[in-house]
Amino acid sequence: MSKTLFERIVAREIPAQIVFEDDFVCAFRDINAQAPTHVLIVPKKPIPRIAEASPDDHKLLGHLLLKAAEVAAKLGLKENGYRLVINNGSDGGETVPHLHCHILGGRHLQWPPG
Repeated sequence: MSKTLFERIVAREIPAQIVFEDDFVCAFRDINAQAPTHVLIVPKKPIPRIAEASPDDHKLLGHLLLKAAEVAAKLGLKENGYRLVINNGSDGGETVPHLHCHILGGRHLQWPPG
């Protein structure tokens, strides 16, 4: 099975502006930014989408969300707020089959999203 785009970024096979990394997750700037700050945070373990995560992934999923909040704070988004988005499947807007969380901020975000 071939690597996803995000696996290749984590492996440094494709360049990216990495803003955070630890043993379990990697966060990098989205090249198609939808807000002044748009960062993706991905688990290093390849999970295609949230609907395919298993109960064994619960610690990794919690870590992903906690680190997303930490990255948002590091990027100066904590005071005014930000949005975390996880897409699941094509109707949900998923374009890369590797679980990831979008961190969006730096402007007022409308509701409902597009």
